Amino acid sequence: MCANFKPMSKRLSPQLNLLAACFDYADDIYPGHDCPLLFAKSPQDEIEWRSVKFGMLPKWAKDIEICRSTYNARTETVHEKPSFKNAWAKGQFALIPVEAIYEPRYINAKAQRWRISRQDQQPFTIAAIYENSILNGEQVRSMSMLTINADQHPFMSQFHHPKDEKRSIIVIPEASRRDWLHCQPHEAADFFQAMPDEFMAEYCPRPQSILQNSLDL
Repeated sequence: MCANFKPMSKRLSPQLNLLAACFDYADDIYPGHDCPLLFAKSPQDEIEWRSVKFGMLPKWAKDIEICRSTYNARTETVHEKPSFKNAWAKGQFALIPVEAIYEPRYINAKAQRWRISRQDQQPFTIAAIYENSILNGEQVRSMSMLTINADQHPFMSQFHHPKDEKRSIIVIPEASRRDWLHCQPHEAADFFQAMPDEFMAEYCPRPQSILQNSLDL
């Protein structure tokens, strides 16, 4: 389950054929943080940016604390879980533009932070669902990454605790981005593909300043 990622920096926007976002965001994202998300702009066939919370904020939520437990949505149960089923039923699909995600890898029974990125260091996009909610009289947009089982995946199965189920993000390739944003719930499974081969992992300890910020959330 991915709880930490590096969003695509604005300077890399042209590499995804996008204009840079007009808002600022951190370069290390945890649940509850604001981050960039890509939506389909209706009715035109265009893609637009929005700033959202990492972690789904369902319409019935009372505060953003729920983001700590709704940042990932399992594709097997997303249609029935109270936090996600409204966004899923309405086909509120989105893309998270990132440079890397971070996952724990256990070495000698101790968790280490590893960076997962493309071998060519190009940005990529991750499948997500989003929600629009009203909290304390203000509109709050939020999202959750969709995940699939990775127990048998030769690359993604090396992460997380040895006794835990292995999960993976869903990478949406360039050729499929617009189709994903416009698909219907019954079509979504066609996009649930295993992590492609062009990814690599490297040990990446968390800087102390980032660690402290994450603990302060």
